[in-house]
Amino acid sequence: MFCKVRSLGLHGVTGYEVTAECDLSGGLPAFDIVGLPDAAVREARERVRAAIKNCGFSFPVSRITVNLAPADRRKAGTVYDLPILAGILTAGGQLRDAGEKSAFVGELSLGGEVRPVVGMLPMALAARRAGIESLYVPAGSAAEATLAGGLTVYPVEHVRQLVAHLQGEALIAPAPAWRPAPEDFLCPDFSEVKGQDTAKRALEIAAAGGHNLAMVGPPGSGKSMLARRLPSILPDMTRREALEATEVHSVMGLTDQSRPLLVQRPFRSPHHSISATGLAGGGNPLPRPGEISLAHNGVLFLDELPEFHKDALEALRQPMEEGQVAITRSAGSERFPARFMLVCAMNPCKCGWYGHPDHRCRCSPAEVKNYLGKLSGPLLDRIDLYVDVPALDFEELSRRPQAETSGEIKARVNAARQVQSGRFGPAGPDCNAHMGPRELERFCALDADCQTVMKGAFARMGLTARSYDRILRVARTIADLDGAEQIQVPHLAEALQYRESDYLRQ
Repeated sequence: MFCKVRSLGLHGVTGYEVTAECDLSGGLPAFDIVGLPDAAVREARERVRAAIKNCGFSFPVSRITVNLAPADRRKAGTVYDLPILAGILTAGGQLRDAGEKSAFVGELSLGGEVRPVVGMLPMALAARRAGIESLYVPAGSAAEATLAGGLTVYPVEHVRQLVAHLQGEALIAPAPAWRPAPEDFLCPDFSEVKGQDTAKRALEIAAAGGHNLAMVGPPGSGKSMLARRLPSILPDMTRREALEATEVHSVMGLTDQSRPLLVQRPFRSPHHSISATGLAGGGNPLPRPGEISLAHNGVLFLDELPEFHKDALEALRQPMEEGQVAITRSAGSERFPARFMLVCAMNPCKCGWYGHPDHRCRCSPAEVKNYLGKLSGPLLDRIDLYVDVPALDFEELSRRPQAETSGEIKARVNAARQVQSGRFGPAGPDCNAHMGPRELERFCALDADCQTVMKGAFARMGLTARSYDRILRVARTIADLDGAEQIQVPHLAEALQYRESDYLRQ
């Protein structure tokens, strides 16, 4: 007796179709799973056997062979428990065939409960692409599966419930499409920040254009405080961006039944002790996404930048240019999305007070050079805006001015992003920071006055071709915030002033 049951698997952060081929034949009783299963998949034999018996069904006394096709791709996780059980019961005549347009995903308990699985969203998207119409998933993962759209998602809580549905005895109601409920955005507000107008302006430009930003200043000047408030002014995510970001979080098990979809841009802030693998992704035998992929379509904040391991920082260079990271291991290669906005904070020296007018710095010139030498030129060249965050004096701290709220700043950021979306169209870049050579030539053309300013700055500041392009992108964002059609001299001059910190030119 033979039966095929459609299921789904994960390859990196992408889902793909898997077919569980179940064969019951004569011979000594045995239960084998083939198709490059890992330990968790092989252990499905015991979970499925116990679940079938504890749910009141007869476990076949025959030779059972389950092939997970395609057999040349490694299978991992517990998502194949439910399709294997359905295949065995169907092949044994105890369950009605669900049909070719149905697929099953889920982990089983020994008592027959169906438990949630990670990576439900990318698997549901793969099911829609494969032409599957009915998807049977754990009840705890059903909300996430409905995000794919175009599927009838059946939330299954127990094996008995699934059998009753397929036998036509008690039908399962399809899960309604999940919709985010209105909620308060719990994030610190920029109205609480005293002073630091230049830094707040730089953060607004970075948010409007998706630019990388570095803040340099002494301890306690407010660099981390400003960065923590950046999410409150980031532009709203499109549905495509939300699904892309959620896929990565789903694979890492960071979504839940109450919030299956990211409705706010991710903000990741790893500790400086993180390894290159933890930051960029990796692992054996199957690579997993790192922090830069978890920050996809959001912000990666690196506090105390020079304290990070040099190999971890150098791993950022390729993803910052390409928007994805390629991980190669002996078991295979994976590509993870990694289009993030890098925000860094650092002190100008080890003690933090280099260049302060009170001459508090205790570091020698050699120590300052050694401290900043941890940051390579190619990495610094990929940062669009540098801003000095000075220590505030008593008058600024004791003053209580009425500062702009995050909502007011975000309104300008959203308006600038709408201008960029209209300019590039649905097939173009998401924001100014992602413009290619063609968009730069078309939308960042400089008039004669701007050419004169840029020519002088190019020689005086020692700019590279990469930094030249990044200055144009920043100037385009400043012009968008100003509502200007063309880049003008004030926009270009402001972009040039953010190019690099004085500390890093020592």
